[in-house]
Amino acid sequence: GDSGASDPYQRFGWGVPPPKQGDYAYLLHIVRSLKSTGKGACILPHGVLFRGNAEADIRRALVRKGYMKDGNKNRLREQDIHRIVDTFTRQDESDRRYARMVPFDEIADARNDFNLNLPRYIDSTEPEDLQDIDGHLRGGIPERDLDALSDYWQVLPGVRAALFETLRPGYAHLKLPLPEVKPAIFSHPEFTAFNQAATQRFADWRAAVTPQLTGFDQGGHPKALIESIAEALLATFKPAPLLDAYDIYQHLMDYWAETLQDDAYLIAADGWVAKPARIVEIDKKGKAKDRGWACDLIPKPLIVARYFAQEQAAIEANQAELETASASLAELEEEHSGEDAAFSGYDSITAAAVKERIREIGRDTSYADELKVLKQWLGTSEQIAALKRQIKAAEAALDALAYEKYPKLSDAEIKTLVVDDKWMARLSAAVQGELDRVSQTLTSRIRELAERYTTPLPQLTDEVATLAARVEEHLKRMGAVWK
Repeated sequence: GDSGASDPYQRFGWGVPPPKQGDYAYLLHIVRSLKSTGKGACILPHGVLFRGNAEADIRRALVRKGYMKDGNKNRLREQDIHRIVDTFTRQDESDRRYARMVPFDEIADARNDFNLNLPRYIDSTEPEDLQDIDGHLRGGIPERDLDALSDYWQVLPGVRAALFETLRPGYAHLKLPLPEVKPAIFSHPEFTAFNQAATQRFADWRAAVTPQLTGFDQGGHPKALIESIAEALLATFKPAPLLDAYDIYQHLMDYWAETLQDDAYLIAADGWVAKPARIVEIDKKGKAKDRGWACDLIPKPLIVARYFAQEQAAIEANQAELETASASLAELEEEHSGEDAAFSGYDSITAAAVKERIREIGRDTSYADELKVLKQWLGTSEQIAALKRQIKAAEAALDALAYEKYPKLSDAEIKTLVVDDKWMARLSAAVQGELDRVSQTLTSRIRELAERYTTPLPQLTDEVATLAARVEEHLKRMGAVWK
């Protein structure tokens, strides 16, 4: 800052920002512009928290005025912003590795001297995964490591008993082979109950917000809608054990940014109207080409799944048959493509080439085996071509049926397709993914511990000695000397 810009800072006792460091000039301009009861936020590099000299003087003065610079990230998700605001608003110190209220005396203490570098006050590093010497020497999973999974055992105490048994004081043994651990967790009644309870929470939220969603209409306010349903989702899952409500909240906000927001603005503009539009592309010569149609509010697969499932199933059956026939044809070509085989002399195996070869063979019985292979290939090839024609015609017919269905949809049908089949189906899958992650995280940790301590050191030493003896014996037989 120049001399003119520095005067206000001097009057307030804040010091002069260094000429080559504009961070504090920018920050102090914001602070100076605030009312006495105002609040401001400023994203700056971490260096402003601990750089010395003139900046240290400014930082000391700012802290003494009651100003607090919160930590910043380069990219904040919706859940990060919400978590920060909630933590600050509630002065929540339940997770002191995430946030805590630091007394002024601690900041002013000579050890810190108003240095606001975050690691001085918050230890956010992951706890060290300690290796247990006795476990490596004698085998067994340390109970200490299992106790660290107490959040899981509070909800799934029977799962721990089903998976582990005491090996000796302080150490446990995994009862099941590793491949059976995940199925055992999934099938345990306690995990089933946990899964059902979380699913019921989603069902409760869905029932509560569906009237808001279906009641949203032309002229509505999308931002107010997402704020209402998102806060309700967060509140619903905050009491849920083992699940991070903010993670579930993030799924909704991600889907809002990806799809739901656009849908809400379409409805706010036009109401619950599903209008398919033709997709027209202009080529380099300026000629228009019809590339089909699409509907943003209700994509074609939703219409097909609800109203034309039978037709879609028939197409899928034909596609499966086509895949089987194509695989059979490829196997036939590979089987008979060796030297002197039926397809050995072909540059390219085509229907025309095969038919020509069949005519050449005629009724010559000496080529009966080759003729049989060629006819089998031709029959399969014709089957594939027929299936492709059948699928193409069926897809065109289904496309027409779906396109003709849109104008016939009632408001109630449109809302069902959008709210239930589109929005809620996606969010339900996201919640199920979080449930699966609980089991996967627990399974992964159990696998890690079991593999770490599965083979005691003496056993490893014996195995190495045995293998070394075998190698030495082989070398002797070969006439080599092992030193």
